[in-house]
Order: sequence, then structure tokens, then C-alpha cells
Amino acid sequence: MATPHTIKPTSALSPQYVTGVYLPSALLLVGVAIAKKEWLPFAVVIAALLGGYKFYSNQSRKVLKPDAYQGFPLKEKTVLSHNVAIYRFSLPRPNDILGLPIGQHMSVAAAIEGQPTEVVRSYTPISSDENPGYVDLLIKSYPTGNISKHVSKLNIGDTLKIKGPKGAMVYTPGMVRHFGMIAGGTGITPMLQIIRAIIRGRPRNGGKDTTEVDLIFANVNLEDILLKDDLDTLAKEDQGFRVHYVLNNPPEKWDGGVGFCTPEMIK
Repeated sequence: MATPHTIKPTSALSPQYVTGVYLPSALLLVGVAIAKKEWLPFAVVIAALLGGYKFYSNQSRKVLKPDAYQGFPLKEKTVLSHNVAIYRFSLPRPNDILGLPIGQHMSVAAAIEGQPTEVVRSYTPISSDENPGYVDLLIKSYPTGNISKHVSKLNIGDTLKIKGPKGAMVYTPGMVRHFGMIAGGTGITPMLQIIRAIIRGRPRNGGKDTTEVDLIFANVNLEDILLKDDLDTLAKEDQGFRVHYVLNNPPEKWDGGVGFCTPEMIK
């Protein structure tokens, strides 16, 4: 899997500030006071300027622009199968965030050979603003898919054009009592975005979200179930989230659903 990123500082006592601002400033002032006390006022000014810069540089910026595409470089590629991978694109600064509201998505554009204009597709990241410095896209490459094939051929350092946010829905805690979700293949990504947000907002995590979620995730074969370990872990950890798998071609001793989604399954 892609490597994790340092979580953004959340308070003035975060370790990043303690080690990056307070301790260096204290050492500077003590050292100057010992060596040449008359320079102490200048040291105070320097420490304040450096501390202010550090605080400013650690602030999260929302980098998405709804009316302009920006190029984000590919930092890492994690292959999940022969045609599925997680692509991690770097944001300009380590503490930058996309600024993508839960429930919304973004546009990805690319110039494709043989196409008269840029091809545009919509994607929902599997990362969130809780993960500063990058955006992760789960993409399945199809033989006839213009954007998915384009992304699969990117080399580390190549850029992908992205703009947003877009979409009519913005999820807020408590907007419904119970979510019923149906997804197939890479259609899991917008569902996962909301599921993770709901679980992050549970009372045990300091929030107030008590929304129940039932997800029907339909696929052809067992190996087609994307992010199954992640989904199973979320379901194990959260009693308010349940996932129901459905396969067209189930293996032996399969205890999930079989065939197409039916009204009985949904009920």
C-alpha cells in the first residue's frame, strides 16, 4: 500500500511546533543570553520571525480551484492487480489539502491522441483532507478507457490535470438516519469517502454522527472486490457500518450474495 503521510498539526502544542518552533527558539535565546546578553533583543525578533514563518507554513491551504485545472505530479503508484492501482499525486506543499467537501468529486482532464479535445472524467479520491500533502486515486484501467489508460501510463513525476470540487451533494453529519448504498467496482470510491467521514465523526472519536450505513458491494469475481481489507476492517471496528458482498461467480463455500442485486437484497 501507499506509505502514510504525516498528519497535519492540529494545535499550538502539536509535536511539529514543539520541535520545529519552541525548542529551536528557546535554544537560540538561551545561547545568545549566555554568549552576548546585549544581542538578546535581536534574538527575540529573529525567533519571533522564524516562529511566525513556521506557523504560517504549517497552515493547511485548500488547493483545488473549481474554474481552473492544475497539474499535480505523480508521487507513487501502488499496484493492486493487473489493471487496478492507487495513484498518489503530490500537492504543492506538505500541509496542503485538496479542500474537497465530503460527497463531492473532481474533474480529471488529459489530451488523448486521436481525440479532438481534452477528455474529462470525474473521480472521487480515496484520501481526504485528513491526509495533507497528497491525493490518492483508485483507478481501474480499461482497454477502451481514455483517462484510465492515460493515468496507467504516467511515470513518477508526470502531472495530472485536476480541478474541482464539483457535485450537488455535500454530506453533513445527521443529514439522514440510515444510508443504503449500492456500489460496483471502482464505484466504491464515493461510498468509501462518505463511510470514512461518518466513522471519523462517531461519538467515540469526538463527533456526533450516529448514521447507520449498509453497503451492498457487487462484483463479478472475488478478486474484483477492491479495498476489501479496508472495508472489512471498518465493518469490524464500527457496529454502525455493515458491508454485504455480492458476486456473479462466487468461489466454493461463499457465504455472500450471488448474482445480480435484487429487491430482496436491498430490503
